[in-house]
Parts: sequence; structure tokens; C-alpha cells
Amino acid sequence: MRTLHRRWLVMAATLLALAAALSACSLASQANQQVVPGAEQAALSTYVPGGKLDEFYMFSSGGHSGQVFVYGIPSMRRLRTLDVFTSDPATGYGYSGESRAMMQGLTWGDTHHPALSETGGDYDGRWLFINDNANSRIARIDLQNFQTRQILGPIPNLSGLHGGPFVTPNTEYVFGSTRFAIPIPKGSYVPLDQYAEKYFSPVAGVKVDKTSGEMTLAWQVLLPPIDLDLADSGKKDSDGWVFFSSYNSEMAHENLEVNASQNDRDFLVALNWKAAEAAAAANKGEQVDGVQMLDPRKTPGIAYLIPVAKSPHGADVSPDGKYIVASGKLASQTTVFEFAKIKAAAENNDTEATFWGLPVLKYDSVRVAEVPVGNGPLHTQFDGKGFAYTSLFVDSAVAKWRLGPPWDVVDTVPVQYNVGHIAAAEGDTVNPDGHWLVALNKLSKDRYLSVGPSKPESLQLIDISGDKMKVVYDAPVDLEPHYSQIIKADKIKAIDVYPKDEKRPNSVWAPEQARIERNGKEVTVYAMAVRSHFVPEKIDVNLGDHVTIYITNIEQTIDESHGLGIDEYNINIQIDPGETKTVEFTANKPGVFAFYCTNFCSALHQEMQGYLLVKPQ
Repeated sequence: MRTLHRRWLVMAATLLALAAALSACSLASQANQQVVPGAEQAALSTYVPGGKLDEFYMFSSGGHSGQVFVYGIPSMRRLRTLDVFTSDPATGYGYSGESRAMMQGLTWGDTHHPALSETGGDYDGRWLFINDNANSRIARIDLQNFQTRQILGPIPNLSGLHGGPFVTPNTEYVFGSTRFAIPIPKGSYVPLDQYAEKYFSPVAGVKVDKTSGEMTLAWQVLLPPIDLDLADSGKKDSDGWVFFSSYNSEMAHENLEVNASQNDRDFLVALNWKAAEAAAAANKGEQVDGVQMLDPRKTPGIAYLIPVAKSPHGADVSPDGKYIVASGKLASQTTVFEFAKIKAAAENNDTEATFWGLPVLKYDSVRVAEVPVGNGPLHTQFDGKGFAYTSLFVDSAVAKWRLGPPWDVVDTVPVQYNVGHIAAAEGDTVNPDGHWLVALNKLSKDRYLSVGPSKPESLQLIDISGDKMKVVYDAPVDLEPHYSQIIKADKIKAIDVYPKDEKRPNSVWAPEQARIERNGKEVTVYAMAVRSHFVPEKIDVNLGDHVTIYITNIEQTIDESHGLGIDEYNINIQIDPGETKTVEFTANKPGVFAFYCTNFCSALHQEMQGYLLVKPQ
């Protein structure tokens, strides 16, 4: 009996020791994971199970990568990088004949502000426009296939197209503005000591075809050599106008950190684009480098200046179009202007001065509120429920405030770190969604595993559906997003394959149609790709021949893309199902060179290959 009792005591002691050890391990694990209150709820709110789809797309500029990043929200899963201004060998963008023609020899760009096409002030899911700050270009991405279909520019007379490409409520126009004033026409040489007199910052009105989306440069408006920053098109009450923030009212041209911050206020530029359109139709401008340039000093009623706190960044129009919010980066408040007051002041010549011959509207006549949001306000978004949200770069926070009396701040949430822009779901439309907001932070510092001195930037998803804002997800991102727009996923009708079109020029849909044609030193190859071979599999050319390959992927199955890479000829493209692409090159190296499918396609993917034979002279 005593022996049995001792055994039970030993067993109990062992179990207690084991339980203590497990408890210690659990506590250590929890400490290591740094579990925080609310983490479980945040995780559940953003979790999208495998095979299920996100509710929103977010399109984010890629900055000096020259591309656009696509995310799903709320999962924050990165879905794709869209090739725009920079080559990508994975897809063959910048290598195919079609993409090389659009890029015109430029190999990078600086994307800042994506702009979704709109109908009636709502995103319609047809196109995405994006600017190139470095080369004054605007690109259009077709959201049926998520591919760049047009690059307009470099646009004459513009330098540093930063303020763009903001769309009008029915995508009649996209606008682009000059950040870096230059003499015009572009290419003129004028010493910098003549900056104030002979440098200019034009705004471009780019017309968009309502059916095809094709962009054409329609007209431009001449403005003084101030640095135009961001913009937003009016909507509803303010439809027909576009508003640009600007800095450097001092018209300085050196040491801008000091010399462009001397004045207490800079300007918000209010541009009546419908009046400009009418003036251009009446030929009231002058031709400058092939485009009609309107001078608002000679055509009154087009442009007005509104004083705003120095160095403003954002210029944001409320969903009802009644208010324009502008934020001086060096201020601790954001300023709200009322469009009805702006219009009345313009009509009644209620001005306090002129600048460069343009009327400066009285600040107190057009301002309705100065909201003490915090330090370093940059950009404002809206939720459609009567609240606005402003990013605070200096405070590393987002402020929520009432869009209307008493114009008070109701909540602030810290973000990590130094937020630039913010993007709310459908936040630039007449009908914001009001659930999600993303902070595009400039610094991540210690938020992620170290990858060396160059850190990723940080996107933080914020739930704005309740009274209090909640940061619920951190996502690292490559350099460098500036601005994003978020659209409901069901508005985009993306295709899975290109439909078979036997009338498409240069396409091949059957092996017997594949062929090689020679005309002197011009060799044209009409080829097809299908799992798991090319037709033809052998291409014979002579050294010095100019070779054009038209290749069609005849697959009609979802996600069956093929690649075409040619060894040592610096060529690779991706051909999606049903697509025809072009490759052009000069056969300048003799010998035998393999070509093969670079995009995994089947169990016999390795066998999908052929030879380019270049015969010496």
C-alpha cells in the first residue's frame, strides 16, 4: 500500500513539473511573439482565406521604380507589379516591340499619383492613369488586362509632371502640372538670374477619349514659376474646376529649403478648366511647341490664386465638392476653403492683391475653417460619413476630424513612421466607402527584419469603420509608394485570356500558318507557342539580318502563359493566352543560340525549346 502511495506521489510530482515546464515555455513563447491586446481581432478582420478574394484593389505608385504595385484589401497581399515606365525581363516589358515603342528609349520613370477613371464622380474600373515626375509623361493602364497601353509624352513645355494625372468626374480630362519651372519651349536656354521673368510652370489639359481611353494633349495654361505640387478635380458643386497646391511663391531658384520658405503663405491655384477649354476652342492662346498655350493674364476668368499656409502638399476636394482642403507642411493646422465662397469672390473681384498679374482672392473671404490637426499635415481623405482624415508627417500620425462645424479633431492614431499620403477606400470619389484607410509611411525603421541599410517602406492598414481608428496590419513594400487609390474589386472586369482572333494582324493560330519570310536582309517569323513546343522550332538567318518575330500564344486556358527567351541576345518576353507579341533584333552574333520557353507552362516545359542559327557571312 505504501509502495502504491509513493508511486502516485512520484507521478503527481512529475506531472506538476511537466505542467510547469509547459507553462514556462508558453509564457516564453508569448513573450517572444509580443502578443498585444486586440491583435487577434485585428488578424481576423484582415484574414482572407486561401481561395477567397479581397473586397478591394489598391493601386499604389512605385515611385522611382517606375512601376505600379497592386494590393488586395483587407488582406494586404501584394498581387502584382504593373510594368509602366521601367523594363521588366520577367514579363518582357521593355523588350517586346510594342512596349519598346511606348517607352521611346527611356528606361525609368518616377511614378507618384495613380488616378482611376471615373464616371459620375465614381471609379468605373476601366483605366488607371499614372504620372512620370522624371520625364513629364502620363501612362494609361487598361484594367481589363492590367497592362500599360499608352504612354503620352514627354509632354511639351512641362518639366517634372508631379501634379497629375488627376481626372475629372467623367474622365473628360486628366491634368498634369509643372513642378520644376523652365523656359519654354522646352530646350530653350535662359540663365537662372532671369528665373522670375522667363521661367514658367504650365498646366496641361489632356483629353481622354471616352471609348478607347486614348489620351491627346489638348491645351495648356501658362502659370508663373512657382512649383506646382498636388491637385484634385472638383466634383458636384465644383465640377469644372481643378485645384493645384504650390510652393515657392518667392520664385527662388537656389537653396529652396531656406529661400522658398520666406513668405508666410504660398498659393492654392484654382483653375476653371471649362473656361480654359472654351478659350482654347476659340483659339485665344498661342502655339508653343505645337500646343495651344493660354495666358490667364490675357484671358481673365481661367485662373485664381488663394493664399494658403506655406509649402502646402495636398489639395483635396470633399465628396460633395463643397470644400477644398489644403495643408501647409510647416503648419499645425489644415485649412478648409468653401467652393461657393471661392466662386463668389472670383465673380465679385474680391481680391487682396495680384501676383504675376493674376488675382489673389481674399483669404478670409474664402476660408471657412482652420482645423488644428497636428504637426506636418500633408494629405486628406474622406469617409463619406462626415469625417476627414489628414496625414501628419512630423507627428507620425493620422488625425480624424469633423468635416463641418465645429470642425474639431475627434481621434488620432499613431503610425510607423512619418506618414506621407493616405488612401481611403473609394476616398477620392463622390461616394467613399468608409471602412479602410492605408497610411503610406516613408520610414519603417525597426518594423521588419533587417535587410541592410536600405529599409522597405511601410504600408499600414487602418480600420476607420468605428468611432476610433485602429491600425490592423503592417505590410512592407519596395521603394517607393507616394500615393494610392482603392477601388471596390467588383468594379474591375479583368479578362483571363485574350479571345481567339484570326483577323488579328500577324497572328498565327495553326502550325501550317507558321512561316519564315525573307525580303533581302529583312527576316520575318510568324510563330506560335502552345504546350509544349514552338512552331517553327528552327530559325535560320544570316549575320546582319534584321529579324522580326511575331509570336502568338494560341492557348485559351486560364494562366497558361508562355515565354520566349533567346540565349545571349538579351531578349525575353511573356505571351499571355491568346496574345500576339513582337520581338525585333539584329542578328549581330554568329553561331547557334537556343531559344526556349521562360515561363513555366507544363510538365514538359523543359522540352519547349528551339534554335536560332546565325550563319556567318
